[in-house]
Amino acid sequence: MEGCEELVPLPEITIITPSYNQGQFIGQTIESVLSQDYPHLQYIVMDGGSTDNTVDVLKQYDGKLTWRSEGDRGQSHAINKGIAMATGDVIAFLNSDDLYEPGALRKVGQYFALHSQASWVTGRCRTIDAQGREIRRGVTAYKNLWLRFGSYTVLQVTDYVSQPATFWHRRVVQKVGLFDEGVRYAMDYDYSLRVGRHFRLDVIHDYLARYRMHPASKAGSSANAQFDVDLEIARRHVSSPVLKWLHVVHNAMIVAAYRSLVKVNR
Repeated sequence: MEGCEELVPLPEITIITPSYNQGQFIGQTIESVLSQDYPHLQYIVMDGGSTDNTVDVLKQYDGKLTWRSEGDRGQSHAINKGIAMATGDVIAFLNSDDLYEPGALRKVGQYFALHSQASWVTGRCRTIDAQGREIRRGVTAYKNLWLRFGSYTVLQVTDYVSQPATFWHRRVVQKVGLFDEGVRYAMDYDYSLRVGRHFRLDVIHDYLARYRMHPASKAGSSANAQFDVDLEIARRHVSSPVLKWLHVVHNAMIVAAYRSLVKVNR
């Protein structure tokens, strides 16, 4: 696909970073976006009024991105405020401790340019720790398996779509609406289940992002609770009793696997 932008114009991509007290990591996140060498990029950081050094970091990027630091009603509200400011044909959000892989946005832009009907696109995603070291390779391989063979039916049983590596065409937001501000955890899974009712998921089988787990992150501080939240979201959107039951069984299997891994690593 190299050079396809000369034949088909690349779309403008808007990246939104919701932020709150992630000064330790947000500079790395910003650099991973601004270093993409993508010609049509709008980058918005919506900070929720951080009390750490986040604002000092953001000031260093005046003129290179758009940012605001003000109180909000949580992560989903911050994302929605960013979407209201978005001018891009393609929209995504990247949390303030996650990273894009080099060249990710160009791969995404080229894919949308060459596939005019693409509306919902995702790719592979590594998991890293606070120091940037790759972890949970088995989980990554499991998600990659479903990226190759999964479907919307499978998505109702397990969330195999990695949020940092996911992008939506503007038509998705126009059809599905904004993020549910009542959902504090797994708002991306809630949105995926809503989007999947109307749009096919296209997959780029390259690594596009790195998802960071650390003690202060939502997933890092409450990994098992995340599955309970996923189940509650599935119950809201999944009508099939069989798929709901399979979701419960799958969650139990994954939690058991995690516990086994913890014992092995002790």
